[in-house]
Amino acid sequence: MVLLPIALAGCLGNDESRPTSFVEDSNAASQRYPDNYRPELLAFMRTYLNNPVGVRNAEIAEPVQRTVGGRLRYVSCLRFYPRESDGAYREMRERAVMFVSGRLDRLVENASEVCAGAAYAPFPEMEKMQR
Repeated sequence: MVLLPIALAGCLGNDESRPTSFVEDSNAASQRYPDNYRPELLAFMRTYLNNPVGVRNAEIAEPVQRTVGGRLRYVSCLRFYPRESDGAYREMRERAVMFVSGRLDRLVENASEVCAGAAYAPFPEMEKMQR
């Protein structure tokens, strides 16, 4: 019984050669703009962060179309300082969020290349997140 969750967790690894996608990928030449990217992103971040309360200096870049892995995607970039489990704040995190067909598809943790040149603006909604 204990082996089942471990076996399934291996399927969702962060291996760049086999990305995990949560929505149907039509691989269309043009993608639909993610109209609800802010609320969708906030809902995702509540589950992604160990402690969504107390995020500081959150910034977001509006989704822009970029070619990622040979495919056209809308990408929004985030920068923020999460509160660690001990209550302290450490290094800033930068994440890229990819959208397929207007829906959040995945979060890229190593986002420095994807987010190069992003125009950030304050994201106070993320700083106000609750559990």
